[in-house]
Amino acid sequence: MKGYRSLIVIACILLSISIAIYVIHYLIFHDLHHVFIYMVGDLAFLPLEVLIVGIVVERILSKREKEEKLQKLNMVIGAFFSEVGNHLLATFFNASDNREIMLINLNVTTDWKEGEFKRAKDLVNNQKKTKFDKVSLSELRAFLLSKRAFMLALIENPNLLEHERFTDLLLAVFHLTEELESRPSLDNLPPKDIDHINSDMDRAYRSLVYEWLDYILHLKTNYPFLYSHYLRIHPFQPHPSAIIQ
Repeated sequence: MKGYRSLIVIACILLSISIAIYVIHYLIFHDLHHVFIYMVGDLAFLPLEVLIVGIVVERILSKREKEEKLQKLNMVIGAFFSEVGNHLLATFFNASDNREIMLINLNVTTDWKEGEFKRAKDLVNNQKKTKFDKVSLSELRAFLLSKRAFMLALIENPNLLEHERFTDLLLAVFHLTEELESRPSLDNLPPKDIDHINSDMDRAYRSLVYEWLDYILHLKTNYPFLYSHYLRIHPFQPHPSAIIQ
């Protein structure tokens, strides 16, 4: 309500200034004809001014602001993968039952174009449920708990509101952490419980891979030097290594 009152006061002040200037113009030149000519001319230009300032300029500024937010968000996503995501990807990938399929279809190279990234995303979306028989639940729980403070700090970032998929990824990882933490022991779990945890890992893994592909494409387009580094260390290749041979 106070905001509306402020706008009304500002509008009245500006209107009063405009009227005062027209009155001064008349008192000096005593030419009401020209006063109305300028007034009508200004009113005729007003819709065009609204179009230029209110629509075109506003959209340009809005687009720029959105790009800046996405840029900041991609920095957050990069920090996530460096701190948590890359380790989780390697853990899930090495323990998965479809490792060979993922190795063939997700081995990103310098030759990849947008088409290859799209096909890889389609593969992730259409892939049957992954089983992680070789994963160490105790080690996974210990790692996730060690990164809880970092993950909570990410959630507090307001830029996350601009990226629903990344928020879903964080929620999937948080949920998996809670599932593992809530069990006193991860040894000798019933088959149904193991299957339930496997579903949580599958959900997190799919979100991780999809978001990782998006982030790698972003690096390819905007940061070739970071892209080159990730091509050498990503887990979807036979022998990942940062060392350039």
